[in-house]
Amino acid sequence: MKRIYSDINLSERNSFGVVQRASTLVEFDSADDLRQYFEEYNPQKWYVLGAGNNTLFMQDYDGVLLTPTARGIEVLSDTSEYVDVRVMAGELWDEFVEWCVERELWGVENLTAIPSSVGAAPVQNIGAYGAEVKDCITTVEYFDTDSRRVVRLDNSECYFAYRESIFKHELRGRGIILAVEFRLSKVACPNLGYGDVIKEVEVRGGATLRNIRAAIADIRARKLPDPKALGNAGSFFKNPIVEREVAERLLSTYPDMPHYAVSDDATKIKLAAGWLIDKVGLKGYREGSVGVHTNQALVLVNYGGATGKEVMALAAKVSRSVYETFGVEISPEVNIL
Repeated sequence: MKRIYSDINLSERNSFGVVQRASTLVEFDSADDLRQYFEEYNPQKWYVLGAGNNTLFMQDYDGVLLTPTARGIEVLSDTSEYVDVRVMAGELWDEFVEWCVERELWGVENLTAIPSSVGAAPVQNIGAYGAEVKDCITTVEYFDTDSRRVVRLDNSECYFAYRESIFKHELRGRGIILAVEFRLSKVACPNLGYGDVIKEVEVRGGATLRNIRAAIADIRARKLPDPKALGNAGSFFKNPIVEREVAERLLSTYPDMPHYAVSDDATKIKLAAGWLIDKVGLKGYREGSVGVHTNQALVLVNYGGATGKEVMALAAKVSRSVYETFGVEISPEVNIL
């Protein structure tokens, strides 16, 4: 069943809390809902707005916002080594992580406390603490607005990369994700090699799923503000990936600079955008109603009443300062509308 809203206030539907409106917002449960809507109205401008945690509105949206509301988790197969599950796009990501941890299923525990819907997860290829959602995805099912058909892509067809997928490129403006299928392991496979995770897990008694989830939730709570209390979209910038020669040049000047290997390209190195922003002195910086968070420089925040344009002006200042100091470009992870 679809629900159509006109001239809707979006302040409660985006985690930045900016006050903008949309001409039309459609909540849908199924591919049939989408098919009927596109056949009747044939919208030329649309955007999928899930939980609203990775979107910054710069102005009122004069197109159609589409919000998936179908929820549910279905077990497709269950073997001695793994479980395959199908999760509807409207399911909240962290509730799915909790579902997995309760059942002792490994694979998504490092992605604890990421504010997202399941449908948005493959678009961004969400990641944290050394894990990416692509590592567990087997299939993504989407509605194709050109053919009006349901299409299934296996993992390799999604062209996953760091914060990238086919849904941000070839299928942008065409593919609306309906469900995602995952393969989760029954065999313990803790991933503790990133940041303070191993230390936090050891304090709790060892690498169980529950301990890993609790450790990462606590780390994120210390670093990241609650959007309900302080408007933000989590990490605003991507960690930049540079040529190895660039990283080595910077390390000769800044030997304490965090850096990480890129698993599929030995010629590239990933740098920590938060460290770069902190190093140029902008951690905790504030301009009126917007600022760089005091505990995590990757996060831009709305202290109340800020507009999307004000947030983007600060983002441009941060990017410029990093480039002038390090010669490294950082770009937004957040979708800008």
